[in-house]
Amino acid sequence: MEGLKLSEAELMIYIHPSKSRNVFQAICRELSSLLFQYNETFDGVLLAYDATVKSKQAKILAGLHPYFGVRVNTRLLLFDPKPKSFVEGKIVKISPESIHVIVLGFSAAVITDVDIREEFKYRVRDGEGSFVSRSHKRHALKLGTMLRLQVQSFDEEVMHIAGSLLPENTGCVKWLEKKSEEALHTDRDHKRRKFA
Repeated sequence: MEGLKLSEAELMIYIHPSKSRNVFQAICRELSSLLFQYNETFDGVLLAYDATVKSKQAKILAGLHPYFGVRVNTRLLLFDPKPKSFVEGKIVKISPESIHVIVLGFSAAVITDVDIREEFKYRVRDGEGSFVSRSHKRHALKLGTMLRLQVQSFDEEVMHIAGSLLPENTGCVKWLEKKSEEALHTDRDHKRRKFA
C-alpha cells in the first residue's frame, strides 16, 4: 500500500529530571504521545517507532525546570498518503451517494458518487446496499470488502481521505488480485505457445 513510509531519524528527546531513574521508559512515553497524530517534523502520521539511545550522556538545559536532552536513534513508520497514491481500507458504510472506508483502522475515507466509475451500479439486495460492476458481475463492493482507492486529498487535522474509484486499478482488492493472477497465467500460456 502506498502512503506508508519507513524513516530513520536522530532525535533529541527532552526529559524532566524526575523521570531520570528510567530514561528509556520516559523516551518511549514521549514518542508514544506522538502516535496517530500528524507531525509536520516527520511529514506524516506516526504509526509505530523503534528507538535506541545513542549515548549515555545527556545535555542539560538551563532554566526554571532543568530538562535534559537525550539523543535517540529512531526508526519511524509514517502514514502520509499523497494525491494520486493508492491506499486500501475496509468498507463500513454504503449508500447510493457514497462509500465510506476505514484505512489502517484509524483514518476515514469517503468516495462520493461522482468519483465512482460508471461501471458500478448501486443495488439493494436483502436490505443491504452494494455497488456491482456491470461488466464483471463478481466485482462487487459491499460492507466488509477490502477496497483499493485512489487518494484525491488528505486532511491531516482530522485524518480524512477524499478518495476516488475512477482509475481502472481500483475496487475490490480480492477481485483485482485474482484478475492480475489470471492475466499473468494468460501471458505465460501465450509465451509457451509462442515458443513451442
